[in-house]
Amino acid sequence: MAFVLRAKRFDLSTGGQPYVVVLRNEDGANFGIRAGDRIQLQCDGKKVVVQADLTHRRVRPGEIGLFREVWRDAKIGAGQPVMVEPLARPDSIEALKKKLLGKRLGEKDILAIVQDIVSNKFGTTELTYFVASNFVREYSNDELYYLTKAIANTGELIRFGKKIVADKHSVGGVAGNRTTMIVVPILASLGVTIPKTSSRAITSPSGTSDTMEVLAPVTFSMAKIRLIVKQNNACLVWGGGLALAPADDRIIKVSRPLSLEPYSKMVVSIMAKKVATGVTHLVIDMPYGPKMKIPDLATAKRLAAKFRYLGKRFKIKVRVAMIQAREPIGQGVGPALEARDVLRVLQQKEFRPRDLEEKAIKLAGMLIELIGMAGKGIGASIARDQILSGKAWKSMQGIIRSQGGKANLDSEDVTLGSKRMRVIARHPGRVTAVNNRAVDELARSLGAPDDKLGGIHLRKRIGDRVIAGEILYTCYARTQSRLQLAEAALKHLHVYTIARR
Repeated sequence: MAFVLRAKRFDLSTGGQPYVVVLRNEDGANFGIRAGDRIQLQCDGKKVVVQADLTHRRVRPGEIGLFREVWRDAKIGAGQPVMVEPLARPDSIEALKKKLLGKRLGEKDILAIVQDIVSNKFGTTELTYFVASNFVREYSNDELYYLTKAIANTGELIRFGKKIVADKHSVGGVAGNRTTMIVVPILASLGVTIPKTSSRAITSPSGTSDTMEVLAPVTFSMAKIRLIVKQNNACLVWGGGLALAPADDRIIKVSRPLSLEPYSKMVVSIMAKKVATGVTHLVIDMPYGPKMKIPDLATAKRLAAKFRYLGKRFKIKVRVAMIQAREPIGQGVGPALEARDVLRVLQQKEFRPRDLEEKAIKLAGMLIELIGMAGKGIGASIARDQILSGKAWKSMQGIIRSQGGKANLDSEDVTLGSKRMRVIARHPGRVTAVNNRAVDELARSLGAPDDKLGGIHLRKRIGDRVIAGEILYTCYARTQSRLQLAEAALKHLHVYTIARR
């Protein structure tokens, strides 16, 4: 049964997930609507599914309060009549219950869930249960395929008209590790099409998009991305600004505040974006080790098998680099500091982080070999030549210029947080361990990734000797209050383990 209420616009936001409206308690009772129910609004022929909340104060009887996303996206004016219709429990809820009970889902079940995520029929509660359902019983290979296919096909698909479309993707979990921003210009400088769409940080102090945004804008239309790729063979953009795999973007919004990313969800998230962008050749960087996202080689091998399986189903050639990680990659942790590291490598500065350079060259070499441009063991030398000759930096300049950034920016001119705190060694010795999770937590305390200027510059690596009073790392923040948060965090965080001599 449908009924009509008058729109009242609220200047309040939920961050876009889910759409929320507010009804008067008595109107809810009259029409059988309870808090959390899904209802459909229709105004001037446009329909939108929202979640209902109830109040006895903010709206009058006969009104419906619309949060900002609702009235903005549905173009509903203040005072406009809005047709309201309660919705029956969708099939997707039954499918979710089935999964939570430990049963396998079929293709129709998964498609129903994904379609309702895209249409906002799934609220935050349902989405959270869906993300957590993987912990009840891990997805089978068929479920992974169905979910990847559904997430890719319920969004836009972008094709570049090339026989080979390459990509490199890291599963994350290691602080720093900004190899993608070096691999992409290396491959592009060789004439390979490598359109990189990345997410923002979920569980880390910076993602590729967060770091690239220090150098240039990353949010573009599909048409603009095609133009950037046509000009440079590559782009480094934020995938969340497009309608590529929109269900995955909504899932990420739930995962981020919980720092919750089940392995199967991670595999699906990565592969759905590759399917949506027409990738044909893919190298996966999968670091593993204690205090990393992937704790051991056995887990890495299990996930690598899932990537290969999905690659085979979608006709994508996949190679997985399982590399043990004991410490962060590079020296900077946080968007601006990581951007400086990338530029130092591409510009071949004396104090560039050699570990970041070597890992990027190795991964680029693997991708060069995978697409058939070089025989086994030769790819890395080709990648190195592109950096040493300056061709990779020239390619990166083209990408930055096309995306609206300053193409001639020197690494030492990257703006960092003006508030700084140096942490020094209390006793001499040798570094025996670096706590990756402590690095992440400390960088987040300093404002990363939302504040691009916050982060840490690490000066020591495992095996380095330390002198008492020597600087171990420097904390950067935009404000003094952020530095104070970091100081408080350091009371229970220990970045370095230093064994006395």
